[in-house]
Amino acid sequence: MKALFIGGSGNISTPVSKLAIERGVELYHLNRGTRKVDIPGVKVIKGDITKKDEVAAAIAGHEWDVVVNWIAFTKEDILRDYELFKDNCKQYIFISSASAYQKPLTHPVITESTPLKNPYWQYSRDKISCEETLESLFRQKDFPMTIVRPSLTYDTVIPVAIGSWDDYTIIDRMKKGKPVIIHGDGSSLWTITHARDFAVGFIGLMGHQQALGQSFHITSDELLTWNQIYEAVANAAGVPLNAIHIASDFISEAAKKLDWCSMGGDFMLGNLQGDKAVSTIFDNTKIKTFVPEFNATTTFKKGIKETVEWFEADPSRMVIREENNRFMDAIIEAYQAG
Repeated sequence: MKALFIGGSGNISTPVSKLAIERGVELYHLNRGTRKVDIPGVKVIKGDITKKDEVAAAIAGHEWDVVVNWIAFTKEDILRDYELFKDNCKQYIFISSASAYQKPLTHPVITESTPLKNPYWQYSRDKISCEETLESLFRQKDFPMTIVRPSLTYDTVIPVAIGSWDDYTIIDRMKKGKPVIIHGDGSSLWTITHARDFAVGFIGLMGHQQALGQSFHITSDELLTWNQIYEAVANAAGVPLNAIHIASDFISEAAKKLDWCSMGGDFMLGNLQGDKAVSTIFDNTKIKTFVPEFNATTTFKKGIKETVEWFEADPSRMVIREENNRFMDAIIEAYQAG
């Protein structure tokens, strides 16, 4: 199998790339070469996907069994990719998002037939628009697409709702005994998936002829409350959890005034009401039917410990964003003053 990953060196795509190489895939990455991730066996085509003519020249003469775009976010991205790959690939896989599913839910269990509707988050609405465009291209132009919707998936990021992502801030904060925010009362259910488990399901869809025209989510079956999630993170940091519970709508309203921060403005409205404040119970029957070997085996307690150890193995990864600390302090201050 010959595959092209647009991107391919990110939090989720790196473990998928490694497993693809292990499984004998002839794998190419198309990227700008700015990320320092070396995956032995991957062939690199240097190019900027936003520059259509540049990419068309770079991939001229290639035929692909699978093309995966890890960094498509808008309808325009999809239409560009259609023009680039309509005549030279047998399967195009779009990475959507489980946040596209209906908010609030009218049924507690999410399947691939759950409606797509998110009035809170533009990011999710853009992903929905991408999916609708692909479905139209599949029906009208026979474009061989597959849609994959990851939920909160981690490997080299810290998957908390507030305070960190690709940085070490929340761990440093916990180790200093400072309070961390848990939205709501922490009792809503959530699913977090390790990227190496996700990779097994994903690789199984690559080249799968019955997956054409289909959509899948790929998640763990482990259900945790947000209290349990933060307790596991604190345990991985080796310290007690010092948590403060604040209502999601209060956080979102307070964040609107903090537009100096990447978590401020309308971001928390989407991040919480449009995603993490809602209990999510995923039915993984479909991916397990198409890829029988898929079974998420990494518990969050085990996986987050490995992630924290990965950060701490290299001091250059232990980035502390004071902006994130200031954001959390500002929300806590507003809550306590109220």
